[in-house]
Amino acid sequence: MMLSVRNLGVSYGRIAAVRDVSIDVARGEIVALIGPNGAGKSTLLKAIAGLQPIERGSIDFDSAAIANQRPAEVMRRGLALVLEGRSTLKQMTVRENLVLGAYARHDHAEIARDLDQMLTRFPILRERLKQRAGTLSGGEQQMLVIARALMSRPRLLMLDEPSLGLAPLITAKIFELVQALKAEGDVTVLLVEQNANQALHIADRAYVLENGEVVLQGADLADDPRIQEAYLGV
Repeated sequence: MMLSVRNLGVSYGRIAAVRDVSIDVARGEIVALIGPNGAGKSTLLKAIAGLQPIERGSIDFDSAAIANQRPAEVMRRGLALVLEGRSTLKQMTVRENLVLGAYARHDHAEIARDLDQMLTRFPILRERLKQRAGTLSGGEQQMLVIARALMSRPRLLMLDEPSLGLAPLITAKIFELVQALKAEGDVTVLLVEQNANQALHIADRAYVLENGEVVLQGADLADDPRIQEAYLGV
């Protein structure tokens, strides 16, 4: 198992945000996390990435314990998180943002090759290469933060609400990218997504979080009447 989270507990002061959560992600999978706002999905991703301290439980990535390690160390192990809200470095150019994604790498020829690959994957970024990131549209900024994360050559990419606030056409491109990453076989994806229908459509498996707890899990949740009623509008 690439990622194994066991009995994780995370709190903000006296408020328990994640309660005894256990999830697994196997190499090559797309695994979705769905649930209502405030269910603990984003907190779970931040805890895995080292951005939020955990109180109890364990997190193993490629059989190595990473709970409460520094975010930079977690990233060096091959795990990247794209936060909700398109966190570009707005005063830096598109090129500078992309190169920063590879700051922990030293294989300069490969970095240049990956940069060209990102610009081929996201043609609009090639057109905006010298433009400040803060002047891009919302969809362009989302493409940039995903491309920047991929510049670190992650083996596990965690995406937190990548379609939030985006037009349907851009949303479709983001989901096409996630499917392409799986097809290429180099990147495993853990996806938090408000659009449950889209997420369940592309995911191999999914977990449902409510009130900080896993209440459902499986490979065919789109067919579950409880999910259809609560999240799919059926």
